Amino acid sequence: MVWVNLRKQVQPYWSQWQGILMAGPGVAVMLLLLRGLGLLQPLEWAAYDRLFLLRPESPRDERILIVGVTEADLERWGSPFNDETLATLLETLEDADPRAIGLDFYRNLPVEPGHERLVELFETSDRIIGIEKQVPDQQGGRIGPPPVLAERGLVGVNDVPVDGDGRLRRALLFLTDEEGNSRPSLGFLLAWLYLQQEREFDPEAQTHPEYLQLGRRVFYPFEANDGGYVRADAGGYQILLNFRGGPGSFEMVSMAEVLDGEVSPERLRDRLVLIGPLAPSLNDFFYTPYSQNLWGGLLEGPDRMSGVEFQAHLTSQVISAALDDRPLIRVWPSLWEMLWIVAWTSGAAVFYWRWRQSAGGLLVMLAGWIVLAGLGYGAFLWGWWIPAIVPMLGLGAGAIVMTSYVARLEREDRALMMHLFGRHVTSTVAEEIWRQRHELVREGRLPGRRATATVLFTDIKNFSTLAEQIDAEPLMGWLNEYMEGMAEVVLRHEGAIDKFIGDSVMAVFGVPLLREREDEIAADAIAAVRCALDMAERLRQLNARWQEQGQPIIAMRVGIATGPVVVGSLGSSQREDYTIIGDSVNVAARLESFDKSVEGGLCRILVSESTHHYVQGQFPVELLGNVLLKGRQKPAKIYQVRSEAEVLGED
Repeated sequence: MVWVNLRKQVQPYWSQWQGILMAGPGVAVMLLLLRGLGLLQPLEWAAYDRLFLLRPESPRDERILIVGVTEADLERWGSPFNDETLATLLETLEDADPRAIGLDFYRNLPVEPGHERLVELFETSDRIIGIEKQVPDQQGGRIGPPPVLAERGLVGVNDVPVDGDGRLRRALLFLTDEEGNSRPSLGFLLAWLYLQQEREFDPEAQTHPEYLQLGRRVFYPFEANDGGYVRADAGGYQILLNFRGGPGSFEMVSMAEVLDGEVSPERLRDRLVLIGPLAPSLNDFFYTPYSQNLWGGLLEGPDRMSGVEFQAHLTSQVISAALDDRPLIRVWPSLWEMLWIVAWTSGAAVFYWRWRQSAGGLLVMLAGWIVLAGLGYGAFLWGWWIPAIVPMLGLGAGAIVMTSYVARLEREDRALMMHLFGRHVTSTVAEEIWRQRHELVREGRLPGRRATATVLFTDIKNFSTLAEQIDAEPLMGWLNEYMEGMAEVVLRHEGAIDKFIGDSVMAVFGVPLLREREDEIAADAIAAVRCALDMAERLRQLNARWQEQGQPIIAMRVGIATGPVVVGSLGSSQREDYTIIGDSVNVAARLESFDKSVEGGLCRILVSESTHHYVQGQFPVELLGNVLLKGRQKPAKIYQVRSEAEVLGED
C-alpha cells in the first residue's frame, strides 16, 4: 500500500523528470562519450583558435629582435650561407652586447670557408645558442647540434608538437631524449639566459615542489586530455603557447641590414636576438591559430608563421610570465569540465521544459550560447581555456531531444484527448481542448472541475412498446439512424454528446470549455433550446422517410436544465469516460421523464427555471406550474418551450 501511494505521488512528476533527464544528463553523457572518442576535438580546436583571433593582441615584446634570413639574403650570400658570413653576423651582433643570440637553423656540419673562425667564436662566446632536432619526423631523423656548442651545453631543441590538423598550439619547455636526459628547448633556454641577467629575478626562488615555477607563475605541464585534446602526445614538458599575435608580432630586421650596418647597436643592446629563416624557399613555416580568418578560411596574405617567430613567442611567454606576471593558458581538471558540461545541459533541460509551450525554448538555447561564448571569451582573457563548444552542442542537442520528447507527450495527450472527447465533439471544440490540454490533463485523466453548463436529455416516447414489436437487428439499424440524426444536430449547435443510454441521448452545452461569464452561460442555454427545436425538425424529416419505408414513426421528449455541474473523468484505469455529474443532470433527466401524459406534439421540450431565466424572450415559452420532480424535496417551476408551428396551431 505504501508503494502504491508513493507511486501515485511520484507519477505526476515522472514525465517531467524523464524528459529533463534525457535532455540534460542523458545528452551530456552522450557528448562526453563523443568527446572521449575524440570526435569533437576538431570543433574544440577551431573554437580555441577563434579565441586567439578575437582576443586583442598583446603589445610587442621589445625584449626580442628577430634577424631574418630573407630571399634577398640568400641571393646575396647563397644557401646555405658559409660559416665566414655567419661568423661575421654573430660578431656584429655580439659587439652590440645583446643578452643572448639564438640560432634557429641547423649548423651541425661545416660550410666552408670560415669554419675555424666560427668554431673559435662558439668556443669563446657564452651567449650564442645553437639547436638540434631530437624527434624524427616525416622529412628525416635526428639532426645534431653544433659540436662545440653541444660540449658547452649551449644547445636547445627546436622540436615542435604539431596537432592533428597541422597547427601549432603547444610548445616544448623540455624534451627527454633517448638516454632519459632532459633537454631544454631553444625558446626556454634563451628566456632563462635573459632572466638570469635580471636583478629582480631570483633563479633559486622556485617554491613549487613538482613543477617549474618562474616568479609567481607555475608552468603546469600539458596533459594528454587537457582542454579539447584527446589522447595527445604529451611527451616532454609541454605548455599551451600563449601567442602574442599572428605573424609580425616581433620587430624584425634582415641579415643584410645587420651586415650593412643599418641596424644601430642601440637596437640590439640588452635584447634577445633570434636568427632564423624568413625566406619562403627554406620552408620553415607552420600553421597556427592565426593561419585563418575569423570565419575559418585561410588568410589571403601570409597565413603561416615562421619557425623563428614561433620560438620568439615561446621565449616571450616564459619571460613575460616570470617578470610581468602575464597569464599562462590553463585548463580545468577533467572532472570539473565534465561537471560543467553536465550542469549546462541539465540546467538548459529544466528551462526547456519550463518554456516548452512557447518560443522560450529557442530563446533559452540562444541565450545559453551567448552566455557560454561570453564566459569562454572572458575566461580566455584571463588565461583559462574552458569548455564552450560541448555545452553549446549540449544546448542544441538538448533542445532537439526535449522537442522530440514533448512531441511524443503531445501525441500521447492527443490520443488521450481523442479517447475522452473524440466521439462527439465538434472540430472547433476539439481544437480548443487541445490548446488547453496542459490545463486539463492531470495524471492521465481529467480531474473534476466545477462548471456551469446546460444539460439536455432526450428520450423516445413509448420506445419499450416499440422494441417489443420489431426484431432486434432492424431495431438496431433504425435506432442508429435516429441517434445519428440527433448527434448531428447537437454537434451543429456546438454541444457535446456525453453518452447514449438505450434510446436516450445526453448532451451538454458549456463543457469541456468551461464558462465563467453570464453571457456565455446564457448562450449555452439558448443553444441547447435551439438544438432541441432542431431535433424536433430533424425527427419530422426522419418520420417522413420512415413512413415511406413502412417503418415506425415516433415522438420524443426533451428535458433541459442549466446549473452547476462537475466535469471530469469517471471510471477505472482500465475504462474511464469524460462525463458530468451534478444536480442539473438529475433535473434535466427528471424533466424529460416528467408526467408523460403532458402532450407536446412531435417533441415535448421542458426546461428548468434556471434555463428559462437565460432564454426568456428568445422562444415561445409557457409555465406549466410549480411541481415536485421525482427525487426532489422542494417544488420547482418548469416551463414548456413551444415551436412556432405549435404556436400557430399547425402541428
